[in-house]
Amino acid sequence: MTYQLQPIGRVESPLINLADAPRQGDEGAPESWLVFDEAVSDALAGLNPGWEIFVLTWLDQARRDVLRVHPRGNPANAKQGVFNTRSPDRPNPIGLHRVSIVAIDGNKIRVRDLEAINGTPILDVKPILHPTDR
Repeated sequence: MTYQLQPIGRVESPLINLADAPRQGDEGAPESWLVFDEAVSDALAGLNPGWEIFVLTWLDQARRDVLRVHPRGNPANAKQGVFNTRSPDRPNPIGLHRVSIVAIDGNKIRVRDLEAINGTPILDVKPILHPTDR
């Protein structure tokens, strides 16, 4: 069975190269913009600065044939299956990023703690539910 995903936007970030990106967003990622296609701009209604959201991306520069890695790229760490790591290299390279909304400007959301590089396709956005939201 095959499934088709369509990007709904792209990341605009000062991070240009994979080598420059931190391993996790809270390890020095610069503020970035999530730029959404006009066709989905109504889906942004209700999001607010100060909120945390999950951003799902397609890690388009990742390798899809990698099944085991040294965690954090450190050969001193025993190899693990990619499903036990946050490695971008995996059969379906979907990125999961917990970010904070800094500002919203039309179809653009400024976020902090996003380690994705410039041009990374955005697949979806999900709110982070807190126990009081259930």
